[in-house]
Amino acid sequence: MEERFKKGDIVQHFKRETLSEERLREEPNAYLYEIIGTARHTEDKEELMIYKPLYPTECTEGVDFAARPLEMFNSEVDHEKYPHVKQKNRFEIYRK
Repeated sequence: MEERFKKGDIVQHFKRETLSEERLREEPNAYLYEIIGTARHTEDKEELMIYKPLYPTECTEGVDFAARPLEMFNSEVDHEKYPHVKQKNRFEIYRK
């Protein structure tokens, strides 16, 4: 699979777009993540993206990083489910 991100990149999840200005002032790193790298599942060989949330989130309670199948990480936003989202992909490079 094509690699779109490299270790150290800061990416944003498309849901960041849905946050109010007030919420972003309160939590400026909401839905921002640092790319740690990729990994391969030892049993089924599935490629995974390993990343670190830059804000408190329950998905990493008790662990250091989050992981998502690389195919899902690189997928496009479901614009039927989220018609108002402008971002094309689930995760994109964060630009201030």
